[in-house]
Amino acid sequence: MMEIETVYFGTVTIEEEKVITFKEGLPGLEDYKRFALFPIDEEGVYFALQSTEEQGVALVVTSPYMIEENYEFEISDHMQEELEIEKQEDVIVYNVVTLKDPFTTSTINLQAPIVIHKDKRKARQVILNDEAYDVRRPLFPEGGDTDARTE
Repeated sequence: MMEIETVYFGTVTIEEEKVITFKEGLPGLEDYKRFALFPIDEEGVYFALQSTEEQGVALVVTSPYMIEENYEFEISDHMQEELEIEKQEDVIVYNVVTLKDPFTTSTINLQAPIVIHKDKRKARQVILNDEAYDVRRPLFPEGGDTDARTE
């Protein structure tokens, strides 16, 4: 067990086995390699990807499949080796949310998915060059219902 300071939850205790390791860090945050994932809402739609090394480093993430049902990209052989991915079921994908006020104007970055091996707890953020995906895709259609995603 280890205690960490978080942006959203104060001091929390987590199991060492729950720590997610980014061998290369995240783009722009290369100095931070170890993170924990905490649900933010009761439905488990949004999560805080919190650095275990620095309290001020936390990203809000969510599944891209809630926004883009047919979201897909290729995982390179190198990444499959690095993360020890053997089958699709090993992988969980999240994308970073940019929070805005009001929340209904928040966006998601579909150009930079975070790939996590759910059992090995190894991860990497991929930078796509796919024009089909926006860097600032609205979480909600304009004037659309925010349903459970904002509760």
